[in-house]
Amino acid sequence: MELYIIRHAQSENNAIWARTRSNDGRLPDPPLTELGHQQAALLAEHLATGDPHDEPNYFARRHNRGGYGLTHLYTSLMIRSVATAGYIAEATGLPLIAWPDIHERGGLHEIDVVTGEERGVAGPNRDYFIREFPALVLPEELGDEGWWNRPPERVEEAYPRARRVWNELIERHGGTEDRVAIVSHGGFFQALLVTVLGGIESEGGEEIPLLGPIWLGLSNTGINRLFIDNEFGAIQYTNRVNHLPSELITG
Repeated sequence: MELYIIRHAQSENNAIWARTRSNDGRLPDPPLTELGHQQAALLAEHLATGDPHDEPNYFARRHNRGGYGLTHLYTSLMIRSVATAGYIAEATGLPLIAWPDIHERGGLHEIDVVTGEERGVAGPNRDYFIREFPALVLPEELGDEGWWNRPPERVEEAYPRARRVWNELIERHGGTEDRVAIVSHGGFFQALLVTVLGGIESEGGEEIPLLGPIWLGLSNTGINRLFIDNEFGAIQYTNRVNHLPSELITG
């Protein structure tokens, strides 16, 4: 399996943070900015161009010099991720499959401007996604209630969730030649990669990361490639944004 973990394009919250370095005006489930739509379109064109089989050099193929040849496409249910992945689905012709468990750390929540308290919000329901993103393949269990509809996720809860996602990826695609793209979020990428690297230990019944203050940087629409088979894994590259001109690189 070739696994491509891709961060969503610039959201309204990303733009707010870039301007103010604060959460003032933050939205629980922000849409893409106009710049974000430009990023997503360029990302999709990049991922859909070429055929990896046309590159005869094995080592060059590791860098996707011939193309990507994606076979599967997953997205979180957060709007910025769905909107980004929608461009990829349209450009590649792949089905766009929702995977609720690859959401950003914390889930959908709002922050009280006075107390700073975080409160979970329901989020969009099935009717919303059918209306706004009709090509999205939704989980059967999503109904009239919002897909989140629970308290915010604690940071330490993201690591066992990342382990679940990793195990399911291996179950679905391990031992195959599938080229799998998941469009997700910077915090989830951190949790997943720490899990893959084995940088987790249990303490008091909870899983905690061992990387300490190290953050794995990931720009908007940054691409990360992992190769996994039954006996061997390799991180080929991280945070690649070659598809963007310098003035469109954010995050």
